[in-house]
Amino acid sequence: MAAHRKPRQRSLGGNTARTAATIALAGAATATGFDGTGHADPQLSPAQVKAKVDKLYEEAEVATQKYDGAKDKADKAEQRLNALRDEAARKEDRLNTARDALGSIAAAQYRSGGLDPALQLALSDDPDRYLEGAAFAERAGSRQAGAVARVRKQLREIEQLRGAAHVELASLKSRQAELKRAKKTITGKLDTARQLLSRLTDEQRAQLGDLGAAGGAGQRASRSAARDLGPMPSPGSVAAPNSRAAEAIAYAYGKLGSPYVWGATGPDAFDCSGLAQAAYRAAGISLPRTTYAQINAGRRVSRSELRPGDLVFFYSGISHVGIYVGNGQMIHAPNPSAPVRLAPVDEMPFAGATRVA
Repeated sequence: MAAHRKPRQRSLGGNTARTAATIALAGAATATGFDGTGHADPQLSPAQVKAKVDKLYEEAEVATQKYDGAKDKADKAEQRLNALRDEAARKEDRLNTARDALGSIAAAQYRSGGLDPALQLALSDDPDRYLEGAAFAERAGSRQAGAVARVRKQLREIEQLRGAAHVELASLKSRQAELKRAKKTITGKLDTARQLLSRLTDEQRAQLGDLGAAGGAGQRASRSAARDLGPMPSPGSVAAPNSRAAEAIAYAYGKLGSPYVWGATGPDAFDCSGLAQAAYRAAGISLPRTTYAQINAGRRVSRSELRPGDLVFFYSGISHVGIYVGNGQMIHAPNPSAPVRLAPVDEMPFAGATRVA
């Protein structure tokens, strides 16, 4: 029997050793390149980080509006589903009552023996009274037939309600899947932005303003940016065209400093369209949930026609909105790095404006 020999290991020499070393170095460069400790990728300058983060926030805003729209539709689908289920339950209660009544009639007929009417007349001690009873029985039979017809109708209605509920349930599941996809996109882009910003020093983030700040530093930078705009106008310092616009503006001023949270509609946190919706809800006007719908919720106006209270929209995809307050300024919820704040309309690419009050 042959002995089992351990195969002789070959030494790494020549090209083999060089290849292994190359692979090891490439792996080390890949492992350390992202956090900036390696040299595989060139270091991004603060300006390049700012540009990348700007783009990520813009893309996250687009995904947020898709999330808001899907959530709005999911909420409505759930409301319709619950209403259909409630209506079906009420009809089933009425159906059970009608079935109980039919059961009582059937039991009474069984007890009476179901004798032929002519024989009952012949055997009756009081034919006149019997004839009166027979006429009543005929009328009762007509009512019974009507009750049966009503039960059949109720059964059909319940089946229709169940079919409609099945459709709404399928719609709700589709919207929930859409929500999940949008949420994954948003969180992925925001996480990438945070990772990029973490590579900057405090001094570099301060130079970039609130885009590169987080937490208390972000709010300090936001206040600094507001000071750069000059004196902050107070509510009413620029006359609103009507009371509803004035109420919406006053609400927005009252939310300055509130955090940006995607998908939020207040009262303590907002995304951009959530702030616009909440402000006009406070003024008694119902706005759609998303920027795409809000821009069509009123009368379009040009930039030169802007009046306080108008909604101003940005980017080619209409993915951001603010509330114009006069003097070329607006109040908006910018992104996760900055709270609700006053900002110039020129801060972003202008796409259009709508007057809703």
